[in-house]
Amino acid sequence: MSPEEFVRLTSAWGKSRTPFFFLLDFEGKNPQAFLWEEAATHGIFFRFKNQGNATPKKNLPGVNWAFSPISFSEYQRRFNLVHRHILQGDSYLLNLTFPSQVQTDRTLEELFHLGKAPYQLLFQDRFAVFSPEGFVKMEGEEIATFPMKGTLDGSVDRAEEVLLANTKEEWEHNTVVDLLRNDLAMVAKKIRVVRYRYTERIPAGGKEIVQSSSEIRGTLPENWQENIGDILLRLLPAGSITGAPKAKTVEIIRAAELDERGYYCGVFGIFDGEKVESAVAIRFLEKRDGAFYFRSGGGITALSQAEEEYQELQTKVYVPFV
Repeated sequence: MSPEEFVRLTSAWGKSRTPFFFLLDFEGKNPQAFLWEEAATHGIFFRFKNQGNATPKKNLPGVNWAFSPISFSEYQRRFNLVHRHILQGDSYLLNLTFPSQVQTDRTLEELFHLGKAPYQLLFQDRFAVFSPEGFVKMEGEEIATFPMKGTLDGSVDRAEEVLLANTKEEWEHNTVVDLLRNDLAMVAKKIRVVRYRYTERIPAGGKEIVQSSSEIRGTLPENWQENIGDILLRLLPAGSITGAPKAKTVEIIRAAELDERGYYCGVFGIFDGEKVESAVAIRFLEKRDGAFYFRSGGGITALSQAEEEYQELQTKVYVPFV
């Protein structure tokens, strides 16, 4: 549907406190919304922690999982393009992503039910999302966002300390926090950072990774439920998987990546009649022409090294299985 139709529908459902599911592509060009009770009939299943229309199935043991990433030479060529733009001052931070072809003996639906992520989505037989990163939560009078930026293998000795001491990761995180503060200021007032750069351990396909996040909050206008769609579209694309400044960085992303992101790095979420929960569509497994592709990447700054970023891209190719 068009952005205008999305705003009209979600405004009406928000005003009547009618539960619905929504899905936004990276640039907000092709948003979708479905009544909660009708989503399953369209082949859409979702879980938001303890809410949703799907439950895990634990009777599907054993998964074969292998993947083939983009070659390092091709990655380095595109990394260098991005890095030149950063050194020229066109961008301060850019999230560079690529698809890896996945070999597995499971269907998309089976992998979805085996997944154990805070935010999950199965969209027909097209793609599944296993996201660890919330986008915005709107409840009561407040809006909150939780940018996740900074990753390290959890098996590293004193991984949390090492991650927090990394200057490149700190700068990257600071940039995203500042960007998201500015984004929230477009739709709310009294913006404040409640928690700064805290760490969490996340299951990652048989191992753990350590991620750093922050929590930013603001005060919503009265009757925000009547403007849910407009609020969401104004916040796109999500800052944590774009970079800064947004407009120029999106231009560079289009030039550097292999294809359009579409719903990858977009936002999906629910309105349950009282609050909005949403997540960034990362850890994204799509089906194209009978093959599976897992899309992943990381933030590039002036201090980034191609070899390290290429390794991070591969570290993120996983489904957190039950």
